[in-house]
Amino acid sequence: MAGLSAQGSTRRYMNDADLTSESQSGLLLTPQGYKTLQEELEHLTVVKRPEIADRIRESQQHGEFSEDNNELDEVKFEQAMVENRIAELKSIFGNAHILDMDNLPTDHVGIGSLVRVNDLEFGDEFEVRVVASIEANPNEDLISNESPMGMALIGAEAGQEVVFDAPEGVKRYKIVSISR
Repeated sequence: MAGLSAQGSTRRYMNDADLTSESQSGLLLTPQGYKTLQEELEHLTVVKRPEIADRIRESQQHGEFSEDNNELDEVKFEQAMVENRIAELKSIFGNAHILDMDNLPTDHVGIGSLVRVNDLEFGDEFEVRVVASIEANPNEDLISNESPMGMALIGAEAGQEVVFDAPEGVKRYKIVSISR
């Protein structure tokens, strides 16, 4: 059984069927992923918004007699990008459920699982954590559950081999262990 807690509600433990339906109606985030997204939202609202507002004021003052104020156009475009990201993050938080890492399954791979795999072609052994696509970062070994590797790992058990198509060709990994 996998555990998950929704912020502001009672912790409830979910089985695989619940996780599947829950992931379709909400987003499962690790506590670290949730914190990272909160920090991004705070930076955008507390730092970037005021910075952009100041730049718009300055640009309007310097370009009030100019017919073509490219700087103002660029700042307004940046403002639109920042506002869109703020809206996207608020929407994510409205649908997010924070995984209870202490209650993740270790008998099979799920979202939040730390998976040690052995590359059967090269013999390399490494760990990845399977996460929601919004917090995926391959440079930090955070693999999206929607990626070919993530989809192959989800539901698999220790000792099992998984095969999937990667950009560099077919990959075959053996799952060495699954942990929280």
